[in-house]
Amino acid sequence: MKIFSSRYFLSFVYLLLAIAGAVLPTLANIDYVNLYGSFDIKNFIELANINPAAQSLSRDLFVGAAAITIWIINESKRLKMKNMWIIYSSFLIAFAFAAPLFLFFRERHMIEIEKSEI
Repeated sequence: MKIFSSRYFLSFVYLLLAIAGAVLPTLANIDYVNLYGSFDIKNFIELANINPAAQSLSRDLFVGAAAITIWIINESKRLKMKNMWIIYSSFLIAFAFAAPLFLFFRERHMIEIEKSEI
């Protein structure tokens, strides 16, 4: 039972991170729209690369998100997880939302697998 309780706790942590990963970027995007009048993707990308610090963060996010996206797709197939279209569509919100949300679903799936093995 201890394994289940630690997995439940971990899944709860991932869910909290997913919520923060949805709310915090959304608030920043709302600030962007308020400042620039609309969401202009070209301007957004230019601003994300406006100086070396922004370039570093943008490139780090791009490479990390690409690697984790490939892993999410393969891991969800390997574990035969259902409804993974939710994860793919969540990338429209933010990667900071999608990755922890997938980890939340993965932990819950692992709990079910472990229950069935008992």
